[in-house]
Order: sequence, then structure tokens, then C-alpha cells
Amino acid sequence: MGRRFRGEHTQKVDAKGRVSIPASFRKVIEQSDPDWVEGRAATLIIVYGAANPRVNRNFLECYTVEAMEQIDALIDKMPRGSEDRKIAEDFFSSKAEEVTVDGSGRLILQKKLRDKIGIDGDDMMVFKASGDTFQVWRETVYLAEQEQTMSRIYDALPEGTDPLSVLDKYQGL
Repeated sequence: MGRRFRGEHTQKVDAKGRVSIPASFRKVIEQSDPDWVEGRAATLIIVYGAANPRVNRNFLECYTVEAMEQIDALIDKMPRGSEDRKIAEDFFSSKAEEVTVDGSGRLILQKKLRDKIGIDGDDMMVFKASGDTFQVWRETVYLAEQEQTMSRIYDALPEGTDPLSVLDKYQGL
């Protein structure tokens, strides 16, 4: 199992699209980039996805080099020309940007990426850990979406549920 991101962090993005990556996230990005060495910029891949409403997401998904290599290996197993492969290649290859962390530990988000998640001018963004990836959200959208999604999930659980119990069914996989 690879390195994992942890936590939620709120950061300010400036008008040029520069936003500081949380220090703990930078460490995972560096350790998960096989070409990274001290003094060199670490690489990550930002997947912004399709503009189709069926798969449209309100966030950017950021993959380490190692995590994207796992995705690429799965895509490589799909038959060339298959619909599944076309979808996966469009989503994870065509609608993705390889970026580097600048010398100040920041991401510089291109305008098309800022437009995708509704960032304009000086906004607040949330970095949300998601295992071996992390998501970047506009703060107001994240708060609304998180409340709605987590309420729906937690409301479906019996009262007093121990969160560890949801892991039990995946033991031994």
C-alpha cells in the first residue's frame, strides 16, 4: 500500500491561480514521485474530468505519480478501442494535466482548471484527503456538498454505528 493523504485544509488561492499545498500533502507527493530528489520539483497529475453532466464533478482530483501509474496499468489491460478504454482514456488521460509543485510549495492552477470548479479571483479552496489522492474544491461548494453527502450517508446508518464496523466486510480482500 502506498502513502496516504490525511485531513482537510483550507487555503487561499490568488488571482493568478497560485495556492499553497498543505505541507503534509507535499511530503506524500514528493515521496510518491519516483523521479523526485531534494531540490527538484515534484510532479502530480490533476484530473479535471469530462464536461458531461453524468460524470461532471465539482472538484479537481489530484493523483500522485504512483497512483496515476496504477490507473494507467488498469487502462493498459483494457482492449484497445473498447468503450470502457475510450472512457477511461478520455477521463484520466485527455482531461488531465501533469503539473509540478513550484519552489514555494504551490500549485499554479491554469484558468481552465479554475473555471472548472468556479474559482475566480481571490477565493478559498479546500484540499480534501481521499486516500492515495486528494481533491481540490472551492470552499463554498465543498461545504454545501459535504453536508448534503455526509448527511445522506450517515442518516442511512443505524444509530450508534462504530465507523470501524464498515471496514469489517472488506477484511481479507
